[in-house]
Amino acid sequence: MKIGFIGLGNMGGPMAANLARAGNDVSGFDLTAPMPDGVIRAATAADAARGADVVITMLPNGAILKAVAAEVIPAMPAGAVLCDCSTVDVASARAVAADAAAAGMGALDAPVSGGIGGAQAGTLTFMVGGPDDAFATVKPLFGIMGQKAVHCGDAGAGQAAKICNNMILGVTMIATCEAFALADKLGLDRQKMFDVVSTSSGYSWTMNAYCPAPGVGPKSPADNDYKPGFASELMLKDLMLAQDAAESVAADTPMGRTARDLYRTFVEDEDGRGKDFSAMLPRFSARNG
Repeated sequence: MKIGFIGLGNMGGPMAANLARAGNDVSGFDLTAPMPDGVIRAATAADAARGADVVITMLPNGAILKAVAAEVIPAMPAGAVLCDCSTVDVASARAVAADAAAAGMGALDAPVSGGIGGAQAGTLTFMVGGPDDAFATVKPLFGIMGQKAVHCGDAGAGQAAKICNNMILGVTMIATCEAFALADKLGLDRQKMFDVVSTSSGYSWTMNAYCPAPGVGPKSPADNDYKPGFASELMLKDLMLAQDAAESVAADTPMGRTARDLYRTFVEDEDGRGKDFSAMLPRFSARNG
């Protein structure tokens, strides 16, 4: 396919490189990031989109997404698909989908899970909202960039799935870190704690696959001085999106709200910015109740 890719940072860069490596014709645009191997540099976002079968975006927030969409949609041919892989608010995803549909194009919101490692390895999971025909067009590309793509429903459904998933992730990481800090103060060995919980009812992804305790369980950012696989400020962004969405539909999410507040304190008032979101463990270990 002929692909335009806009946003070539830590996530978008390797995703675009994988598409090019698979034999696609990929034109890229980014204000600051270098061009990945095999990706042709475009002078503007519109130039990257011109003549493309699919335009993929990976951008920081909904406001930037809407600005980029306003630039690229007029340059895209009728019948092309705009596929946004950013994590943004549901309202922005739906607004962009409506603009694309009005111009005779398909649109997908397709946020990802799997982090930088998943982007590099081509093992991302895509949560996708949008029309069936647009999903069918982009599905082969999802298979190159990732290992799974779930069509969650209409426009905005992908973003809804992402923020619900990451609300669970933020809450369970806090609970996992609290439990390790409590175990420490009770004199329970961390490895013994892992051996019990990882095979008991406390089993979770944050314990078994991404353990926040260094030297325990599979290798994780905790074993690399909490250098981010998924940065705390990105978790805060997703938890804030989840709470904005909850407020918009009057959903009661007290644990999600508490997780947002704890990560906001960690990132904005403590030393959490630039650290992995699992660095909550040393934070709790250093505190007294």
